[in-house]
Amino acid sequence: MQVRSTLALFAALIVGFSAHAQDFQVGEVHIGRPYARPTVPGQPSAAAYLSLENKGKQADKLVSASSPAAKSVEIHTMSMDGNVMRMREVPGIELKAAGKVTMQPGDGYHLMLIGLQKPLQPGDSFPMTLTFEKAGKKEISITVEAKAGTDAKAGHHKH
Repeated sequence: MQVRSTLALFAALIVGFSAHAQDFQVGEVHIGRPYARPTVPGQPSAAAYLSLENKGKQADKLVSASSPAAKSVEIHTMSMDGNVMRMREVPGIELKAAGKVTMQPGDGYHLMLIGLQKPLQPGDSFPMTLTFEKAGKKEISITVEAKAGTDAKAGHHKH
């Protein structure tokens, strides 16, 4: 009986995890694990993260993103110059043939949501449309995830 209970719990955890770990495909581009961090009331912007893998033999490029959750979505890059964080908007993200780009907090690319319509709460999700130069448009779902071991205030970006 104990084994069956353990297996049922394990199966429920797998189903729950896979519901948050949505992946999408458009053309030859695989879009993995789109997520954003929660925000606090009054916070005007947030960042969304995902991975992009070009499984094709031709290069492609993410050229824009949009979402009804914000007035605008910009493609940004972030880097550290000594102790100074540098963020800037970029015109797109090049995806080399058989190449992969992983967006993550604190380094590299992210999708900046500017003018949030409402605070992002853990467990919420919202649509975002990604536009690629060759693969075309794809609507995905961004899940709001709290950073493990922190409160909702941690892990957010301010611009």
